[in-house]
Amino acid sequence: MNPQPTDTTPAARALRWRVVDIVVASVLATAAGLVFVVWNIASNPISAPLSALLPGLQALLAGGWLFAGVLTALVIRKPGAALYGELVAATVSALVGNQWGVLTLESGLVQGVGAELVFAVFLYRRWGLPVALLAGAVAGLALAVNDLILWYPGSATTFAVIYTVAAIVSGALVAGLLSWFAVRGLAKTGALSRFASGRIGPDAR
Repeated sequence: MNPQPTDTTPAARALRWRVVDIVVASVLATAAGLVFVVWNIASNPISAPLSALLPGLQALLAGGWLFAGVLTALVIRKPGAALYGELVAATVSALVGNQWGVLTLESGLVQGVGAELVFAVFLYRRWGLPVALLAGAVAGLALAVNDLILWYPGSATTFAVIYTVAAIVSGALVAGLLSWFAVRGLAKTGALSRFASGRIGPDAR
């Protein structure tokens, strides 16, 4: 009979958070939160024209609020990293002040859970581009569903479909693709040498 895995096995140790993981995740998420603050303002002049062009298309801007969870998870590679990254970033945005107030935290929770679920499905063992794209896309889907319930209740089916598709595309490209490239770039500088994400050779997953 095979022995039961314990928290001393290599696999268990690989998933355990270290102090350096907490510190780096917090720094990344805080920096992302400051980007959120800027995006809260910068997205307004872009949102209106997109909405006028095709109602629902403004969700193409969603990726600017979704990358924190995916980026943190791709760097830290530990359970809960995506949720932690998105929640901390949302908290920074809320504390600085924005038009959504405390609901920013609720949005961060929902979006973080969306990304986290994807990494969990792959048992926190796959961190390549396809998984990053999927995590961003699901975070976008979570954002769209949450927004349609909170901010656009009773909206027309056409609007809901366009909004959802736009959020998914934005999540995949901005939160997924750009975060993946960002991690690759950081890895090449040696800044991630203490993390598995710092390996960009053929063994990197």
